[in-house]
Amino acid sequence: MPDMHSHARTSSGWVVVIPVKPVAVGKSRLGAGPDAALAIALDTIEAVAAAAEVSVVVVVTADERVADAVGALPEHGARRRVVHEVAPAGIRAAVAAGLVDVADASPRAVLLGDVPTLDPAELDAALRLAAGVDRAFVADAEGTGTVLVTARGGVELREAFGPGSAEGHRALGLAELDLPAESGLRRDVDTPEQLADVVARGGARRTTALG
Repeated sequence: MPDMHSHARTSSGWVVVIPVKPVAVGKSRLGAGPDAALAIALDTIEAVAAAAEVSVVVVVTADERVADAVGALPEHGARRRVVHEVAPAGIRAAVAAGLVDVADASPRAVLLGDVPTLDPAELDAALRLAAGVDRAFVADAEGTGTVLVTARGGVELREAFGPGSAEGHRALGLAELDLPAESGLRRDVDTPEQLADVVARGGARRTTALG
């Protein structure tokens, strides 16, 4: 079984925190049910764990179904931990919980768990860019939301997730990483149209199977 309890180790690799809402409510705008939300999250988590720049993936959730599914993922790639929330308390609390046992000397990132077409190489490229600045973020394909925030080792991670978060992260002084709009890292799934696009693109095996 993956190590679900020990503290994240300090290393040259990135620690990536992925907050995942309970699947019964996590993707209510999709109108596709909890199975779709779980598939999207698992495709995202698996891709992050396969990225060469990532050493630890910390999934924060109050949903036992999500926790069990993460534990059942294939044991390869980055080490995985699950931080169990007693109850959902919002993304800021989830991020804080995920970072509690992560050494400040480690490069840290927060990735939203809804980019199922993410290619591990795309995340590797973004993290290599992020290593050159104190703090960075990646906007979604529309340019208004945020899918990723980063802080290199020794630098406090700052985030402003929520409506209009891209502008919020610019205001915080985070460097905006210039990635193609078609990058899977920028293709978050919140609407039926975005889900249909993922299914059409293929590659995210669980999410694509929903179609």
